[in-house]
Amino acid sequence: MGTVVDDAASVEFHAFFERHYAELSRLAHLLTGEADAADDLAADALLALWHRWDRVRAADHPVAYARGVVANLARTKIRSAVRERRRVALFWSQREEKTENPDVAGVVDVQEALRRLPFRKRACVVLRHAFDLSEKDTALALGISVGTVKSQTSKGMGELQRLLGTQGAPLKVHAAAMARTGGAGGRNR
Repeated sequence: MGTVVDDAASVEFHAFFERHYAELSRLAHLLTGEADAADDLAADALLALWHRWDRVRAADHPVAYARGVVANLARTKIRSAVRERRRVALFWSQREEKTENPDVAGVVDVQEALRRLPFRKRACVVLRHAFDLSEKDTALALGISVGTVKSQTSKGMGELQRLLGTQGAPLKVHAAAMARTGGAGGRNR
């Protein structure tokens, strides 16, 4: 990952850093509205510039390039924050439900089968069948498309049915979630 840069380039980058760091930090602050994150974004942008310094310094407008990197990093940060807020809101919007006398052996089997699934398939199956979220809400919670939710849920359920040897896997997944959370896995009907 490291780029070999000669001493002259290093001196040139250091001068660029000294001249433009404060400006890039202000830009990040104005774009995100977060003073604390601004310095981090500016530093991340300058690190990215350092790794591509041979191309950046040859550009017609290196400062414009740097501003573009800051803007892209700020956009990514804002989108991540929005997705995280939606996930948290979705999680806490679920109402509680309790399951009495769960089949402990069945719960253990389902949990073991779920652990064998890759994360995205497991997340889709759990959100769709244990939390009874719609495809749209699941996509929103995971930051993926509805089509991906459909395919990953279908593939995940197929793998669970193969592992558990049953057609009742959705009910077992829901029961396992209720037993594990003590009923805090809420249903959204």
